[in-house]
Amino acid sequence: MRGEPSCPKCGGRVRAPGLFADSWQCDVHGNVHPLQPVIPPSVEALGVVVHRARVPVWMPWPLPVGWLFTGVACAGDDRSGGRATAVACSGPGPLGGMGELILVAEELGVGLGARYAGITGPDPGPYLNVEKPPQAKVLAAGRPTPLWHVTGTPDDRAVFAGEARGLWLWAVVWPEQTGMLMYDELVLTDLRDAGAEVDLLPIGALSPRLIEP
Repeated sequence: MRGEPSCPKCGGRVRAPGLFADSWQCDVHGNVHPLQPVIPPSVEALGVVVHRARVPVWMPWPLPVGWLFTGVACAGDDRSGGRATAVACSGPGPLGGMGELILVAEELGVGLGARYAGITGPDPGPYLNVEKPPQAKVLAAGRPTPLWHVTGTPDDRAVFAGEARGLWLWAVVWPEQTGMLMYDELVLTDLRDAGAEVDLLPIGALSPRLIEP
Protein backbone atom coordinates (compact mmCIF):
# COMPACT_ATOMS: atom_id res chain seq x y z
CA MET A 1 0.00 0.00 0.00
CA ARG A 2 1.45 3.32 -1.05
CA GLY A 3 2.28 5.62 1.84
CA GLU A 4 2.55 8.92 -0.03
CA PRO A 5 0.13 11.20 -1.90
CA SER A 6 -0.55 10.38 -5.55
CA CYS A 7 -2.27 11.89 -8.57
CA PRO A 8 -6.07 11.47 -8.33
CA LYS A 9 -6.28 11.14 -12.13
CA CYS A 10 -3.64 8.50 -12.82
CA GLY A 11 -2.21 7.28 -9.50
CA GLY A 12 1.25 8.56 -10.45
CA ARG A 13 3.72 10.29 -8.19
CA VAL A 14 3.22 13.94 -7.32
CA ARG A 15 5.59 16.67 -6.18
CA ALA A 16 4.74 18.78 -3.15
CA PRO A 17 4.48 22.58 -3.42
CA GLY A 18 7.89 24.21 -3.32
CA LEU A 19 10.04 27.01 -4.64
CA PHE A 20 8.76 26.87 -8.22
CA ALA A 21 5.11 25.82 -7.71
CA ASP A 22 2.55 26.58 -5.04
CA SER A 23 0.44 23.49 -5.78
CA TRP A 24 0.97 19.74 -6.04
CA GLN A 25 2.28 18.67 -9.45
CA CYS A 26 1.86 15.52 -11.54
CA ASP A 27 4.25 15.11 -14.49
CA VAL A 28 1.32 14.10 -16.70
CA HIS A 29 -1.58 16.20 -15.38
CA GLY A 30 0.08 19.31 -13.97
CA ASN A 31 -1.63 20.94 -10.97
CA VAL A 32 -3.67 18.40 -8.98
CA HIS A 33 -5.32 17.91 -5.63
CA PRO A 34 -3.27 15.00 -4.25
CA LEU A 35 -4.97 11.73 -3.37
CA GLN A 36 -4.01 10.94 0.19
CA PRO A 37 -2.77 7.43 1.09
CA VAL A 38 -5.64 5.00 1.62
CA ILE A 39 -5.62 3.40 5.06
CA PRO A 40 -7.68 0.48 6.42
CA PRO A 41 -11.33 1.39 7.09
CA SER A 42 -12.30 2.48 10.57
CA VAL A 43 -14.58 5.02 12.21
CA GLU A 44 -11.48 7.08 13.00
CA ALA A 45 -10.26 7.08 9.37
CA LEU A 46 -13.70 8.12 8.22
CA GLY A 47 -13.72 10.91 10.80
CA VAL A 48 -10.45 12.32 9.45
CA VAL A 49 -11.86 12.53 5.92
CA VAL A 50 -15.18 13.97 7.11
CA HIS A 51 -13.37 16.66 9.09
CA ARG A 52 -11.15 17.61 6.13
CA ALA A 53 -13.80 17.44 3.39
CA ARG A 54 -15.12 20.52 1.63
CA VAL A 55 -17.35 18.28 -0.48
CA PRO A 56 -19.94 15.71 0.64
CA VAL A 57 -18.88 12.32 1.97
CA TRP A 58 -21.70 10.22 0.52
CA MET A 59 -22.70 6.85 1.92
CA PRO A 60 -25.85 4.75 1.49
CA TRP A 61 -27.64 5.09 4.83
CA PRO A 62 -28.90 2.77 5.94
CA LEU A 63 -26.53 0.42 4.14
CA PRO A 64 -28.23 -2.28 2.02
CA VAL A 65 -28.77 -5.51 3.97
CA GLY A 66 -25.50 -7.36 4.43
CA TRP A 67 -23.34 -4.50 3.14
CA LEU A 68 -20.25 -3.13 4.93
CA PHE A 69 -18.21 0.06 4.85
CA THR A 70 -14.90 -0.93 3.21
CA GLY A 71 -12.84 2.21 2.91
CA VAL A 72 -12.59 5.93 2.29
CA ALA A 73 -10.26 8.12 0.23
CA CYS A 74 -9.76 11.87 -0.06
CA ALA A 75 -8.06 14.16 -2.58
CA GLY A 76 -6.71 17.44 -1.25
CA ASP A 77 -4.26 18.55 1.41
CA ASP A 78 -4.36 20.30 4.76
CA ARG A 79 -4.25 23.69 3.06
CA SER A 80 -6.95 23.16 0.41
CA GLY A 81 -9.13 20.68 2.32
CA GLY A 82 -10.73 17.63 0.74
CA ARG A 83 -11.86 18.50 -2.79
CA ALA A 84 -12.93 14.94 -3.62
CA THR A 85 -14.04 12.03 -1.47
CA ALA A 86 -14.60 8.37 -2.26
CA VAL A 87 -16.46 5.94 0.01
CA ALA A 88 -16.39 2.21 -0.69
CA CYS A 89 -19.00 -0.34 0.40
CA SER A 90 -19.22 -4.07 -0.31
CA GLY A 91 -21.94 -6.67 0.07
CA PRO A 92 -24.17 -9.21 -1.63
CA GLY A 93 -25.17 -8.23 -5.17
CA PRO A 94 -28.82 -8.24 -6.28
CA LEU A 95 -28.14 -11.20 -8.60
CA GLY A 96 -25.85 -13.08 -6.24
CA GLY A 97 -22.13 -12.90 -5.61
CA MET A 98 -20.33 -10.01 -4.01
CA GLY A 99 -20.75 -6.45 -5.19
CA GLU A 100 -18.72 -3.31 -4.61
CA LEU A 101 -19.79 0.32 -4.77
CA ILE A 102 -17.66 3.46 -4.69
CA LEU A 103 -19.40 6.81 -4.32
CA VAL A 104 -17.35 9.85 -5.32
CA ALA A 105 -18.16 13.50 -4.65
CA GLU A 106 -15.81 15.99 -6.25
CA GLU A 107 -15.31 19.48 -7.54
CA LEU A 108 -15.05 20.12 -11.26
CA GLY A 109 -11.77 18.93 -12.74
CA VAL A 110 -10.40 16.84 -9.86
CA GLY A 111 -10.62 13.62 -11.88
CA LEU A 112 -10.93 11.03 -9.11
CA GLY A 113 -14.35 9.80 -10.22
CA ALA A 114 -13.19 9.35 -13.82
CA ARG A 115 -10.25 7.27 -12.60
CA TYR A 116 -12.55 4.89 -10.72
CA ALA A 117 -14.91 4.88 -13.70
CA GLY A 118 -12.04 3.85 -15.99
CA ILE A 119 -12.51 6.70 -18.49
CA THR A 120 -10.46 9.66 -19.68
CA GLY A 121 -11.45 12.48 -17.37
CA PRO A 122 -11.59 14.61 -15.61
CA ASP A 123 -15.38 15.03 -15.64
CA PRO A 124 -18.30 12.84 -16.77
CA GLY A 125 -20.05 15.43 -18.96
CA PRO A 126 -18.87 14.12 -22.37
CA TYR A 127 -19.99 10.61 -21.39
CA LEU A 128 -23.52 11.54 -20.30
CA ASN A 129 -26.58 11.88 -22.52
CA VAL A 130 -28.69 14.18 -20.38
CA GLU A 131 -31.15 14.60 -23.24
CA LYS A 132 -32.49 11.19 -22.25
CA PRO A 133 -34.29 10.44 -18.97
CA PRO A 134 -31.90 9.47 -16.15
CA GLN A 135 -31.29 5.76 -15.77
CA ALA A 136 -31.16 5.90 -11.96
CA LYS A 137 -32.18 8.14 -9.11
CA VAL A 138 -30.89 8.46 -5.57
CA LEU A 139 -32.07 10.51 -2.63
CA ALA A 140 -28.99 12.57 -1.74
CA ALA A 141 -29.30 14.48 1.53
CA GLY A 142 -33.07 14.39 1.11
CA ARG A 143 -33.10 15.66 -2.47
CA PRO A 144 -34.12 13.50 -5.47
CA THR A 145 -30.99 13.31 -7.59
CA PRO A 146 -30.98 11.92 -11.15
CA LEU A 147 -28.01 9.88 -12.33
CA TRP A 148 -27.18 9.03 -15.93
CA HIS A 149 -25.33 6.01 -17.23
CA VAL A 150 -21.71 6.84 -18.09
CA THR A 151 -20.69 5.42 -21.47
CA GLY A 152 -17.27 4.20 -22.56
CA THR A 153 -16.38 2.47 -19.29
CA PRO A 154 -14.74 -0.97 -18.95
CA ASP A 155 -17.11 -3.94 -19.17
CA ASP A 156 -16.42 -5.06 -15.59
CA ARG A 157 -18.30 -2.15 -14.00
CA ALA A 158 -21.40 0.02 -14.23
CA VAL A 159 -20.99 3.76 -13.76
CA PHE A 160 -23.57 6.46 -13.11
CA ALA A 161 -23.03 10.19 -12.60
CA GLY A 162 -24.98 13.33 -11.91
CA GLU A 163 -24.92 16.46 -9.80
CA ALA A 164 -25.64 16.80 -6.10
CA ARG A 165 -25.12 19.94 -4.02
CA GLY A 166 -23.57 21.60 -7.06
CA LEU A 167 -20.81 18.98 -7.32
CA TRP A 168 -20.25 15.79 -9.30
CA LEU A 169 -21.63 12.60 -7.81
CA TRP A 170 -20.32 9.34 -9.25
CA ALA A 171 -21.51 5.82 -8.44
CA VAL A 172 -19.16 3.08 -9.67
CA VAL A 173 -20.33 -0.51 -9.21
CA TRP A 174 -18.53 -3.83 -9.69
CA PRO A 175 -19.39 -6.22 -11.27
CA GLU A 176 -21.51 -4.61 -13.97
CA GLN A 177 -24.70 -6.52 -13.08
CA THR A 178 -24.55 -5.19 -9.51
CA GLY A 179 -25.50 -1.87 -11.10
CA MET A 180 -29.09 -3.04 -10.59
CA LEU A 181 -28.55 -1.79 -7.03
CA MET A 182 -28.83 1.74 -8.41
CA TYR A 183 -32.39 1.21 -9.61
CA ASP A 184 -33.65 0.84 -6.03
CA GLU A 185 -33.38 4.60 -5.33
CA LEU A 186 -30.64 4.43 -2.73
CA VAL A 187 -30.78 6.92 0.12
CA LEU A 188 -27.45 8.72 0.47
CA THR A 189 -26.36 10.64 3.55
CA ASP A 190 -23.59 13.22 3.62
CA LEU A 191 -21.60 11.96 6.59
CA ARG A 192 -20.62 15.54 7.42
CA ASP A 193 -24.23 15.87 8.59
CA ALA A 194 -24.38 12.53 10.40
CA GLY A 195 -24.27 12.15 14.14
CA ALA A 196 -23.16 9.49 16.58
CA GLU A 197 -24.79 6.74 14.50
CA VAL A 198 -21.59 6.68 12.42
CA ASP A 199 -19.97 4.89 15.36
CA LEU A 200 -22.28 1.92 14.62
CA LEU A 201 -21.08 1.45 11.02
CA PRO A 202 -20.49 -2.19 10.09
CA ILE A 203 -16.89 -2.31 8.85
CA GLY A 204 -15.27 -4.84 6.52
CA ALA A 205 -11.83 -5.31 4.99
CA LEU A 206 -10.33 -2.59 2.82
CA SER A 207 -11.64 -2.65 -0.75
CA PRO A 208 -8.70 -3.02 -3.17
CA ARG A 209 -10.72 -1.00 -5.69
CA LEU A 210 -9.92 2.16 -3.72
CA ILE A 211 -6.21 1.65 -4.37
CA GLU A 212 -6.28 0.18 -7.88
CA PRO A 213 -9.70 0.65 -9.53
